[in-house]
Amino acid sequence: MRSVPRAACLAALALATPRPAAAAGFGVTSPDFPDGGTMPPAQELDLHGCTGANRSPALAWSGAPAGTRSFAVTIHDTDARGGRGWWHWVVLDIPPDVRGLRAGAGTPGSPALPAGATQGRTSFGFARYGGPCPPVGDPPHHYRITVYALRVARLNLPAGTPPDAVRTRLRADALASARIVGRFGRAR
Repeated sequence: MRSVPRAACLAALALATPRPAAAAGFGVTSPDFPDGGTMPPAQELDLHGCTGANRSPALAWSGAPAGTRSFAVTIHDTDARGGRGWWHWVVLDIPPDVRGLRAGAGTPGSPALPAGATQGRTSFGFARYGGPCPPVGDPPHHYRITVYALRVARLNLPAGTPPDAVRTRLRADALASARIVGRFGRAR
């Protein structure tokens, strides 16, 4: 019997796992930029030739469905790597009474991250916020910020779980999701 690579199994599971529905009234906003608007330099990465402040955006959500036991937040650049995407932030196990994240919550050791919440591994390989830094000259990339309302209090994922596997688990445990999109590009 032939063994199937783990990445192929995860990809098949991701395709088979439906995306959570948007619940009526469940929404997310950011005071740092409007939905579809340009993310400011404060959110830009401070590595790899980018010179931003690498500060995670402030987020606020409301209208979570009944039965929500925790929240999770992800930021995913869907334009990176030829459309395969890049994970910029993963925040898990946000308590159910929390209705947002303050700016800078993605900085390691920040008191802005709610008690009990954890940051998961990103495509950068670290467990913290990593801001936008698309290649110079690319059209602006789209950064999908998704808040998941979850039916479980804790995901209990092992440290270092790859972000694609985290997304699969989030979709499986989500009651609903809400999303906004920020855009960011570098002219030179």
